[in-house]
Amino acid sequence: MQKPTLVVVSGPPGAGKTTLAHRLARRIGCPAICRDEIKEGMVHATGEFIAAPSDELTLRTLPTFFQVLELLLNAGVTTVAEAAFQDRIRRPRLQPLGEIAEICMVHCQVNAETALARIRRRQEENPARRAHADSYLSDREIHAAGHDGFNRVRLDVPELEVDTSDDYRPGLGEIMAFVNAHR
Repeated sequence: MQKPTLVVVSGPPGAGKTTLAHRLARRIGCPAICRDEIKEGMVHATGEFIAAPSDELTLRTLPTFFQVLELLLNAGVTTVAEAAFQDRIRRPRLQPLGEIAEICMVHCQVNAETALARIRRRQEENPARRAHADSYLSDREIHAAGHDGFNRVRLDVPELEVDTSDDYRPGLGEIMAFVNAHR
C-alpha cells in the first residue's frame, strides 16, 4: 500500500496559512486539520475562558492536533496540516510522521505589516479568535520582531515557498503541481 501524503502548510501568524490549507484540501479532496481551529473548537466546552500564552487549551491543543494527524495518516488519509510550525516546538512531533506519510511542506510568507493587518482584521471579524492570546500582536514592533524571528520547521522533505501578499506566488495551480509531484 502506498503511503498517504501529509501536506504541511506553515508560516508565521497572519501569513495566510489557513486560507491556503483549506483551498489545497478542497483541490486535493482531503481534510485540512488546522491547529487554531482545534483550539477554537475547545473553547465551546470551557465556559469562561481567557486566553493567555501557554494557557490550558494551548497545552491541550498541540497533542490533540498531532493525535488527529496520526490517526488520519495511519488510516491512509492524505491530509493537509496547518499550523505555525516552528522548528524547536513542532519538528519533534512532525518528523516521526514521515514514517507513515510522504511529507511535503508549503511555507507561507508575507511581510510583517500585511500579517499584522490580517491578524487585526480576523480578531474583529471572528469571535472564535478569543481562543488565542493575540493581544500582544497589537504592538507593531513586538509583532514585527516575532514575525521576522519566526523559526520555521526544518525537515529533509520537499519544500515550496509561497508569497501570499496578494493572491499566491507561485499560483495555486503551481502549488498543486508541487503537491501532486510528491504524492
